[in-house]
Amino acid sequence: MGIERDEYADIAERYDLFERADDEMAPFFRRLFDAHRVWRVLDCACGTGRDLVLFHALGREVVGTDLSEAMLARARRRLAETTLPIELRRADYRELPTHFSVPFDAVACLSTSIAHMRNEAEVIRAFRSMRDVLRDDGVLVLSQGTTDAQWREQPRFLLAANTPEVSRLFVIDYHGRGATYHVVDVCRGGADEGMRVWSVEYALMLLRDDQERLLREAGFRGVEFFGSYRGEPYDKNASRRLIVVARK
Repeated sequence: MGIERDEYADIAERYDLFERADDEMAPFFRRLFDAHRVWRVLDCACGTGRDLVLFHALGREVVGTDLSEAMLARARRRLAETTLPIELRRADYRELPTHFSVPFDAVACLSTSIAHMRNEAEVIRAFRSMRDVLRDDGVLVLSQGTTDAQWREQPRFLLAANTPEVSRLFVIDYHGRGATYHVVDVCRGGADEGMRVWSVEYALMLLRDDQERLLREAGFRGVEFFGSYRGEPYDKNASRRLIVVARK
């Protein structure tokens, strides 16, 4: 999701080319949705639509929004290929109540999407927007790969994918509370053979305590943290994924 310009315009078609499915993701969301009686789900930074397909496969009614026209175009093609009845809208997740009048049981904002906000005031505005489209006792789910452990270590290079066919390397510049992820994609063989380099700017990387403080300020309660989709508690010293579940 871009803020002022569509920074995904040139990379939407390649965005999840190298992504590998997390086998624990579907069981995690099934347990979560069952426990909180979730039927209607909004993915408010749906990107290319991969998670929309997952949520639909869990038997839920799903709606997707994103601010990037390029990512939505890729999501529309994905959904057309699967013929799934999933509604897509272009929307800023800071302004969700202007787009929806029927509440959702759950809102998802995954893959570090909240880190595009420029400051904490914008984060709170986004969280309040998400809260306002939830039913009473509904849940917000956030996820990101940047954790307290990574932020403390600040590795310059991270290998995100590596097979005989494809490799993806993150080259990270840390600046203040944000980071720029320069992504080096290498394909070996096939129509996409070659190397491409692109970047994604995360203006404000929120860690565990930041997320809890800002979610509570936005009116959420009962905030829980997990270290992976296996569902173990988040560990500031060791976890390599940060998953947040907050109740309205």
